[in-house]
Amino acid sequence: MPFIELDAIDLRILSALQSDGRLTNQELADQVGLSPSPCLRRVRRLERDGFIRTYRAVLDRDSVGLGLTVFVEIKVEKHSRDNAQALQQALVSMPEVVACHMVSGTADFMAEIVVANLKAYERLLTDRLLVLPMIGDIRSNFALTRVKSDAALPLTHLKRETPGREPDC
Repeated sequence: MPFIELDAIDLRILSALQSDGRLTNQELADQVGLSPSPCLRRVRRLERDGFIRTYRAVLDRDSVGLGLTVFVEIKVEKHSRDNAQALQQALVSMPEVVACHMVSGTADFMAEIVVANLKAYERLLTDRLLVLPMIGDIRSNFALTRVKSDAALPLTHLKRETPGREPDC
């Protein structure tokens, strides 16, 4: 996707919607200093251009009974494109995997898994992960306390610099 330059109003719209995706168009327009029609046009353009992917509720994990978060480091047994793709597909298909990244270092993938408790993780590990033939090694890291999660993306790197002015740090 080609880089599309955003102006200050676009950035204010994105920041406001990251903070509260339920803002009405009128509330959003008031916050960013536009009238409702141009604000709605900008939001639709940001959606169309892929800056805004979706709107959803962020649920409290503990309230819905998902009290255990496990960060799982997975090493692929025999490095090949087919094995990596098969593992990616398997991880994507598991609803307990809420985030997954291909990484460098000692592991090939890092998956964030949420489950009800240790017994539920044991079942997932033994019944669904360890049976995958392309997995060579798994290391589980249990979250003790969630310090930061579901944070808004930082957008300061997208601000245009004003000529003659030092960039904000």
